[in-house]
Amino acid sequence: MSKEALVIFTPSGKRGRFAVGTPILTAARQLGVDLDSVCGGRGICSKCQISPGYGDFAKHGVTVDDDALTPWNSVEERYKSKRGMAPGRRLGCQACVMGDVVVDVPPESQVHKQVIRKSATQRDIVMDPATRSYLVEVAEPDMHEPTGDFERLTQALAAQWQIVTPITTLPVLRRLQPALRKGNWSVTVVVNQGNHDAAPRILDVFPGYREGGLYGLAIDLGSTTIAAHLCSLEDGSVLASSGLMNPQIRFGEDLMSRVSYAMMNPGGDVEMTRAVRTSINDLAKSIAEEAKIDPKSIFEVVFVMNPVMHHLLMGIDPVELGQAPFALATSGSMTLNASELDLTSIHDSARVYVLPCIAGHVGADCAAVALSEEPSKSKDMVLIVDVGTNAELLLGNETRVLACSSPTGPAFEGAQISSGQRAAPGAIERVEIDPVTKEPRFRVIGSDLWNTDPGFDAATSASGITGICGSGIIEAVAEMRMAGLVDQAGLIGGPDQTGTTRCEAEGRTHSYILHDGSAEGGPKISVTQGDIRAIQLAKAALYAGAKLLMDEMGVETVDRVTLAGAFGAHISPKHAMVLGMIPDVLLEKVTSAGNAAGTGARIALCSRAARTAIEATVQQIHKVETAIEPRFQEHFVNASAIPNALDTFPELSRIVTLPNVSFNTSGSGGGRRRRG
Repeated sequence: MSKEALVIFTPSGKRGRFAVGTPILTAARQLGVDLDSVCGGRGICSKCQISPGYGDFAKHGVTVDDDALTPWNSVEERYKSKRGMAPGRRLGCQACVMGDVVVDVPPESQVHKQVIRKSATQRDIVMDPATRSYLVEVAEPDMHEPTGDFERLTQALAAQWQIVTPITTLPVLRRLQPALRKGNWSVTVVVNQGNHDAAPRILDVFPGYREGGLYGLAIDLGSTTIAAHLCSLEDGSVLASSGLMNPQIRFGEDLMSRVSYAMMNPGGDVEMTRAVRTSINDLAKSIAEEAKIDPKSIFEVVFVMNPVMHHLLMGIDPVELGQAPFALATSGSMTLNASELDLTSIHDSARVYVLPCIAGHVGADCAAVALSEEPSKSKDMVLIVDVGTNAELLLGNETRVLACSSPTGPAFEGAQISSGQRAAPGAIERVEIDPVTKEPRFRVIGSDLWNTDPGFDAATSASGITGICGSGIIEAVAEMRMAGLVDQAGLIGGPDQTGTTRCEAEGRTHSYILHDGSAEGGPKISVTQGDIRAIQLAKAALYAGAKLLMDEMGVETVDRVTLAGAFGAHISPKHAMVLGMIPDVLLEKVTSAGNAAGTGARIALCSRAARTAIEATVQQIHKVETAIEPRFQEHFVNASAIPNALDTFPELSRIVTLPNVSFNTSGSGGGRRRRG
């Protein structure tokens, strides 16, 4: 028998065993992994580039040896010499399986490109940016009063703009004398004035009057996606918003997997730091190109992120965040030179501001949400949920604000789901199931038509129907519960129990067929028992975090719920409540804040006062640690039921009647028995 090896693809999570010698491209095609190729695997098009990962992957239960793929060959060398290839990349058609391997498919190698749903929310901001430009008239040199050009520039800044004792860099000094003389002793100076009484910094100098050309980046560095907004530092307008997948996914889809990778692989943290910094440089260049500006005119960057991403961006080993007491190297805000983070694609003197973290698992992204949504100014009790791979929650009003994080995992974003995928054209994003006929209808990203509407096939011919994304799986599971296809314990019924052949046997459990395109060569998209379980675990963690905050606050209910984050903007409140993701509340009191963390980053980019305010606010937010709180597990077990084993949902009951069905056959073939 020929030897086989395990191949695991990220970010899809798909895996399979293949004979040694199988090309990675072939393995990808057999598993239905989204890996592009137009040349038939001849090494010509280079669209099948992949990034293999090496070392110990505890999450996947594999160790990847250095010789897990065949050696670099002449075809790859020829392509790299002619057109270039990023370090660590291989061609999927040339690299063959030799041992267990974890393979990341980067965004540019995917046929169905990721739709980054972290768009900019319009917000009125009082402009007070840290980085501004000033026109300065500088005295000419005088042999009788010998002073340097820089000294006379600083005197002019103090006299004309009250900017005292600025400092600068050697590259700026090199540009100073030519600029002064070309501008006839009139120059436009770009100055960054940070908080905390730090000395002002001259970032650049231009001859004469220079209008515009001053930009900043607000970056929400998430565990799954990196979203950036390119803003004018003169009026705060958003010129472009863009994003890409976080390349660290190949080291682990959730934060603790990445911490584990750093623990088990010497230098693993450095590897992850390098990967994310490279991607941020690429993102800065691409967003500048989209806005038709020079990336070197980006003078400032503001970052928000969770604590693990914070440490990995800074080049700090995150190992302490993987164990109690979850100590941060620093929780305060940071102001740095962009060069310290290897951000070479933007201006060489650019500055970086990082919002403060709240605690070991509640980061600068949660602080940015607090800056954007201002729960401390709310008259009523508001629960703000930033839904992501690691959900962060804020609960409070003008008297007190609490915060916690909850390890929901990547299921809400389509990962760990049998037919799941990231949000991209062709992914099912909306689902309805007729409670009588049990027949589904759905919409896919890229079209406003339902699959039952005339013209749907033509409208989706380019993308096809490729899988199901996070919002789609949420609605599918909730609709299955409302249609009586899934019971409170989360078990899918068989065809005889549900009255539909769409529920078909799959081993000892059942699955529900949403779409079967196999006759036309397309995928068969089902919701399996494993998918239901993944969603139950994720939503139970989310709800348990909310309940823990409510316990600490001493309240039984909340007045309103705000869903933040890219995914939160696309969740149906009704379906979220049917699942039991969020506490019971009037549906009209559930609203979306869009990418509130990104909005908070933009506010901090445009306002020094906002930076001072959030630095003070985070000191007042009380952190509740879910990892060591016994009640979290109790709430988690109850929240595993759909919607909940203990809590009633009176507001939900007014609009939805959930069928009283049970498909538990005492463990004898009809479904898995619930644990706990």
